[in-house]
Amino acid sequence: MPPFAAQQSLFRAYDIRGSRQHFTTDFIQALGNAFAYLYHGLLCPSEDNDSKNSLLTQSSTSSETIIVIGYDVRNGSNTIAQKLADILARRGLQVVQLGLVTTPMMVFWAEQYQGHGIIVTASHSAKEILGVKWLVNHQSPSSAEIQSLYQQLYLQKLIMSDRTEHCLKHKPHRQDELSCTTDNFVHSQQADLSTEQIATAYIEAIAEVFQQIYQFNKFDANRQHATVTQQPLSKLDFRVVIDCMHGATSAIAQRLFGYFCQDVIMINDRPDGNFPSGNPDPTEPHRLTQLQQNVLHHQADIGIAFDGDGDRLMIVDTNGKVVSPDHLLYLLAQVAIAERPDSLSDADSVYDTDSISSQRSPQVLFDIKCSHHLPKLLSDLDATPVMSRTGSSFMRQQIQRSNYQIVFAGELSGHFIFNDSRFIVYDDAMYAALRLLHWLATDNLVDSKQALTDITEGFPAVVSTADHYLPMPTTFGTEYLLVEQLARFCRYLRQILEATAADSDHHLINTDLLLDCHCSVVEPHLTLKQARDLMPIGTTLSCIDGVRLDFPHGFGVLRQSNTSHHLTARFAGDSIDDLTDIQAKFAALCRPFDKELAAKIVAIPAE
Repeated sequence: MPPFAAQQSLFRAYDIRGSRQHFTTDFIQALGNAFAYLYHGLLCPSEDNDSKNSLLTQSSTSSETIIVIGYDVRNGSNTIAQKLADILARRGLQVVQLGLVTTPMMVFWAEQYQGHGIIVTASHSAKEILGVKWLVNHQSPSSAEIQSLYQQLYLQKLIMSDRTEHCLKHKPHRQDELSCTTDNFVHSQQADLSTEQIATAYIEAIAEVFQQIYQFNKFDANRQHATVTQQPLSKLDFRVVIDCMHGATSAIAQRLFGYFCQDVIMINDRPDGNFPSGNPDPTEPHRLTQLQQNVLHHQADIGIAFDGDGDRLMIVDTNGKVVSPDHLLYLLAQVAIAERPDSLSDADSVYDTDSISSQRSPQVLFDIKCSHHLPKLLSDLDATPVMSRTGSSFMRQQIQRSNYQIVFAGELSGHFIFNDSRFIVYDDAMYAALRLLHWLATDNLVDSKQALTDITEGFPAVVSTADHYLPMPTTFGTEYLLVEQLARFCRYLRQILEATAADSDHHLINTDLLLDCHCSVVEPHLTLKQARDLMPIGTTLSCIDGVRLDFPHGFGVLRQSNTSHHLTARFAGDSIDDLTDIQAKFAALCRPFDKELAAKIVAIPAE
């Protein structure tokens, strides 16, 4: 069997993640070697970046590559992180150990140095799952780069097996160092920051953001104009309940939110890799019941929940109602647009060639699983809604290419990213929650303790299913996946209906012309009425990530999961009848390809 064949499935679209049984000693050693090879291949930082290294120990030099390393609360994460740190240090890399931190805190600290970092975390997954995320040059790896790391690990295992005997008999030359298994390497210093340093710098950086946003304008009579001065921010008059779900935010949330809010009530805030209250995923159905009960019991203004590594956010309003991620995305988009720095708005026009394009509205990204109402809500904010494929790492890549035109991005899974040059461009759930709290406390919303509830009650009513996992159909060949076939079929129907818009409903259309579908399971003939029932007039089709159909009264999406061998489905309608109708339409579209899948789609319950 090829080396690490069992571990290949760990290398997913966004990170490395899977069953702890695959995180063997040999695999972790090989992974450390692969990371060493990856980071050694980077160009040395320039002198221009020295200012970012001020927090590093004095013994480091600008020619060293610096990696920050942290871990989450999972049983075994700290051991893996220490092993990776030791391997990287032995191979001449400068390692800064962070200890127990959230993923966004690792990113924050990577930004203080050269933008390289590793965190051992499986995010919101169950306790038996382990994982690793990393940054290179301030960026998360693409799916292709994650697969390249596996290939490097695989190749190094083969090379190291061949060279083990050579390395034991001969002192390795410099070019052989990364390929040998001995400990004859340059030992570079590991700089361990104190827990106090790690937390304080992070909190102070967030505090600086709010000083920038909410500067106090004071009139200067002598100069005859207003001057901007920074005043200490008073604590927000909010009672906040925070559910850490025993994850990594447990180590800092009390201190961070206590710095900004007058009354903070914590639940499930003891770091515990056994996750006694359940999986650390606030988006799971009924997962927020305890938070809802505490908000009502304490008569709190808001309830806030974080996932295992602090990059997902969910909230509960004053009445104990869970705010859907779609609506939370809309709220946070309002915050991002209202508080967008003028300098970024002005900067857009520098890259425009005419006055019309210089008036572009800011863009807001949302993933393909979000509600059909969201584009209209965002347009009402004078923003340009842009649908994106699912995956916060994909969104971050789009943001980084946008020249600040994308001001905000969010997903149904609870990942939210601000892009206003004030803080890290990353889905930091604690930071997003604080941005929302400060915005709610501004003059136009502070009149009532019911402000959040008043806002959420005004949102359009939606009846939806949860983000549902379905088994991958096994009745299909491997040449074309079911989702690809469904997309081809939907594109064909749209083309035929556009070409025959004026024809009779009883007119036959010949599916033998379905050359793009490459399948034989579709009925040989359909009437136009049947086609129009499947794809009604006004239906919008998107195939950027699976198949999404938007109808006047709702939407549905069926796509292949990026993190498991499943299909994911979500359906929503303006009423339960609309939801049922949309599920029936998707079932009818899928039935020619897989009858069992069609039956499962119809059976998905509403939330």
